[in-house]
Amino acid sequence: MLLLRLAARDLLALHARRRLVPHLAARWVHFGRGESSDGERSAWARSLVSLAEDLVAAERGNVEMIVECSPTVEESEGPGTDGQIDVVLVGRHPAEGTLSVQLVELKQWSAVTRVEAATADLVYVDGIDDPVKHPALQLSEYHTLFTGPTGPLNGLQFECGGFAYLHNATNESVRPLLGVDAPTGPYAHTYTSDTRARLLSDLQRHFTAEDDYSSAEYILHRMNLRNTPLLEAMVNSCGEDTVFTLRGRQRKVADDVLDASELILDSPDRAAIVPRPQRAVFLISGGPGTGKSAVGLQLRADLEAAGRTVKYASGSRAFNAAIKENVGYTAAEFRERFAYFSSFVNAPSPPLDVLICDEAHRLRDKTTNYRLPAEKQGTKPQVDELLDASRLTVFFLDAGQTVRPHDVGTVEHIEDAARRRDALVRRYHLTEQYRCGGSDAYLRWVRALLGVSTQEPHDWVPDGLMHIEVVDTPDEMEHIVRTEFEAGATARMVAGYCWPWSKPDENKNLEKDVRIGGWHRPWNASSESFCANGEPPSRIWPVHDAGIGQVGCVYTAQGLEWDWCGVIMGDDMVWRTDRWVFRRGKQRKGLAAGVMRVAKPGSLDPKVRTSTLDDDEFARCVRHAYHVLLTRASRATVLYSTDEETRRHLRKLVGKTDVQGLRPTQSTIPPELRIARHSGAARSRRARRAQSKAKRKNDMMLF
Repeated sequence: MLLLRLAARDLLALHARRRLVPHLAARWVHFGRGESSDGERSAWARSLVSLAEDLVAAERGNVEMIVECSPTVEESEGPGTDGQIDVVLVGRHPAEGTLSVQLVELKQWSAVTRVEAATADLVYVDGIDDPVKHPALQLSEYHTLFTGPTGPLNGLQFECGGFAYLHNATNESVRPLLGVDAPTGPYAHTYTSDTRARLLSDLQRHFTAEDDYSSAEYILHRMNLRNTPLLEAMVNSCGEDTVFTLRGRQRKVADDVLDASELILDSPDRAAIVPRPQRAVFLISGGPGTGKSAVGLQLRADLEAAGRTVKYASGSRAFNAAIKENVGYTAAEFRERFAYFSSFVNAPSPPLDVLICDEAHRLRDKTTNYRLPAEKQGTKPQVDELLDASRLTVFFLDAGQTVRPHDVGTVEHIEDAARRRDALVRRYHLTEQYRCGGSDAYLRWVRALLGVSTQEPHDWVPDGLMHIEVVDTPDEMEHIVRTEFEAGATARMVAGYCWPWSKPDENKNLEKDVRIGGWHRPWNASSESFCANGEPPSRIWPVHDAGIGQVGCVYTAQGLEWDWCGVIMGDDMVWRTDRWVFRRGKQRKGLAAGVMRVAKPGSLDPKVRTSTLDDDEFARCVRHAYHVLLTRASRATVLYSTDEETRRHLRKLVGKTDVQGLRPTQSTIPPELRIARHSGAARSRRARRAQSKAKRKNDMMLF
């Protein structure tokens, strides 16, 4: 749990816009705490602001404030099991240059009285019936957890202390907390309004005045709030069995599938005299970034290690191509482990033990492919083919990512097919957010903006986890994205399908189809090989460095992510006064042979703009396409619309990008956390294992 991460000066800027408390209240609800009380809201509005003002007064407005965070990285099913630290202050030590952390317990107490003369551990507080612990005892518990085996600072060199701040109190009014018998330790300092000057001096002693956002980034990473992108995790695993560290609900889902495999499937060690007849279907739903693919890929590795016959199937050509290209499987290794939904027209005999189906929202009515011969064309529902292919089938899906009219992958559709086979069906829903910087607020904002949820569009509130800005020109968008790419970040430009898509000419030159005024760029290459100027084929466009110069669409971006993503909203979805308007476009022949141009602005997606699709279904497909595009970034989205009124609407919701430090540039990522980009070349398993041994690092040396 974490409600907010901002530098002190940025928190005050957010408070000045009257967005601080509403944002914290929304996050409070998201984490299952219900509606925040008046006391909580008062503490956020007064105590947080008082601490931020003191940091600014001490000329330490650069210090990051991580608000209401869990003291351990282990997640539990119940919210707030271990309590929450009011504020974690993060920066660098002014003399040592190492990580500097202070845990803060904020109290609005104005007076306390001692419970017993013999101890200062318990006190009575005005307005609270039961006695409460000395704040230093709370901080002692948090300090132990935060720095212990399950804490984010475990194993690092750092300065970590703590203090209680009673900004409403005087020394005399809380004398029982300050006596010689009060708890002691690096976390046991207590400040009141009388000792504010000493607090300012101590803040200067703990933190440098120089901007250093990388320290907080490192803490977020250690708290598992900054995920390793899916593909990078696969690359870094070097093809070995342990790929992901699953957390919370993710681990629960994986454990249940593994347990079911033991109960339902025959032993892999010996042939069964009479095979068990039971089949099982697991349905795991969740929004973008909730770890569906991470669970699926780790399950594949665990089941394979247990001796099961297992395959990982996807409806995404780009996803499969990215894994094949970058992880380094040989062609045979890849075919042994991965497949497409269309690969199971003829069921394997005997059936697989387990088939894992990722992106199951992309299931089709039937398997049809003009590239395949007649005997490989499907004659029954695709879901039936997948269920016939295995004894235990796991489906991962997100209803918000169905972007074509004939995508039929819904929970109800799969459940119906499973029941017709008398299969055991279990359903799960993943909610923890690991993409988009772990910012559930950003996901809610996107869904409300596009009308994917029932929530009304609302102002974006910077939360220090995810960044979004609106620009006025595609040149500005490309400049920002390219700047971060050249600094070492992963980045791409994507757009709604609002321009024709030309194939390379006979000399393999790409036509610059995406034309906005004088800004002309090609779509990613519709080819199976590299083009004249080194542009990669579309199947590896998302992961090849040379892909930065082309624009991708929903079909090549789905299932993947980058640090930065520039998103172009075209004329298929424009804002008019108080609502979204959805438009179908038309194209015409261009001057060159085989080249088309826009005749009428709007969607040019041949699968979506067709007149046989009713208006509601057309609007749904367009909304969902932009939902996919706007959730591809893990750190920052740069948004541009070709329509002026739409840009005004977006800028009004996002606001000006005038809060310093919120744009998460590549320079704010600690060097030791930067992930090198991979333009993969296939490697042997022996080479991957050698690389795996060579890349082990000692966290103790990071600070």
